[in-house]
Formats: sequence, structure tokens, C-alpha cells
Amino acid sequence: MPNAIITGATQGIGKAITEKLLANGFSVAICARTEKDLVDLSSAWTQQYPAATILALQADLGEKQQVFNFAGKVLDTFSEIDILVNNAGLFFPGRLADEPEGHLEKLMEVNMYSAYYLTRAIVPAIKRDGSGHIFNNCSVASLKAYPNGGAYSISKYALLGFSENLRHELVNENIRVTAICAGATWTRSWESAGIDRSRMMEAEDVAEMVWATYNLSSKADVETIIMRPTTGDL
Repeated sequence: MPNAIITGATQGIGKAITEKLLANGFSVAICARTEKDLVDLSSAWTQQYPAATILALQADLGEKQQVFNFAGKVLDTFSEIDILVNNAGLFFPGRLADEPEGHLEKLMEVNMYSAYYLTRAIVPAIKRDGSGHIFNNCSVASLKAYPNGGAYSISKYALLGFSENLRHELVNENIRVTAICAGATWTRSWESAGIDRSRMMEAEDVAEMVWATYNLSSKADVETIIMRPTTGDL
């Protein structure tokens, strides 16, 4: 049974990707900050997919040591890693000139450094297996500046740069690297925003693209997935 790691897996895109992989025969290692969400989802998934191993661990990936702790427990459980999805992230709107002190540092820790540290910890195992696929959940905010993007956009630009450098380093290792640059996608965090859900993509749309990308032949590498709502960015 193939194995996947998905961070930030209890809602939105991370949850949709996890469910897509479970439905296609994967075992998964997931993490999130809220323990109740992990318990509820892992219990439901265990009943639905009894053949799968589901390792669900509470972790704040904004804390470097917790990234390493999570990676260590995953590698103790799974001897092979087929997919790594760096999805954990935070979003705070703001302007560079007046956003709160520490805003940039926090967003970089969660949105960028967590992917950097976790990938460094997991890549040796992927290399040992001789193949694998790494997905980094960037954003359309990685591609251009927009109003109130602030530190969030900076962190996502950095994550896209990390993806491109990682791809270059692994090009001869049979390990593919794909950056996911999705526009507005419905998650529960949008529920109080007063925005019409029909203006957004569904998280399952992104999961379908990830699955299709993973299933291409080893001769093809989708470097960047760019997706937006049909009516454009919000």
C-alpha cells in the first residue's frame, strides 16, 4: 500500500487531498493544530477505509521542533513515502506598512519554514525509494501582488521559490515537485466572510488536479498547477 504525508489535513484542500488518496488505496500520515478535528476525522476515515494505516498527530508546524517530531514519528511508521503534500498554512490579510509586528515571521514559519524543514527530513526516505512526488500548496498569491496581500503574499512567493529550487535539485532523482497555485477555494474559514460560495472553487477540484498530476507517466512533471474560479480572483 502506498503512503502519503499531508500537513494541515483536517479542512479545505488538505482534507480533500487526504480523502482522495485514501479512496485510492493510500495509507496516510496527517497533522493539524486542532486535536479534536484529528480525532474526529481519523475515526471516520478508519471506519471508511479499514485497510489503510492512518497516523494522525497533533502538531503546530510553526514550531520547528514539532516539525521534526512529526517527521520522526512518520518515518517510524512508514518505511516508504510516495507522496508529500506540504499544505499547512495561515492566512492573514494586511498591508506591509501597517500590519502587526511579527506578522511576517509567523506566516513565514507556518507557510514556508514548515515545508522546508519537513521536506529536508523526509526527502532522504523518498530518495531511498527511488521515486516520489512532492506537492507544495502555494497560491495565486505566489504569482502576483494584490491588495492586502502583505506578509502572506511574501510567504507564498517564498514557497514557490522553494518549490522551484527543490525541483531543480531533484530533477535527476526521479522525484517530481509540483507547486499548487490555487485561487479562492471554499473552506470553513470562509463561512463568516459573507462571500458567495459560488464565486469559489471547491477543495475537491484541487484534489482532483493533484491526483491527475500524480498519475501522469514518470516522463511528465507538472511544475505548477494554476487554478482560479471561473469568474476570476475575488
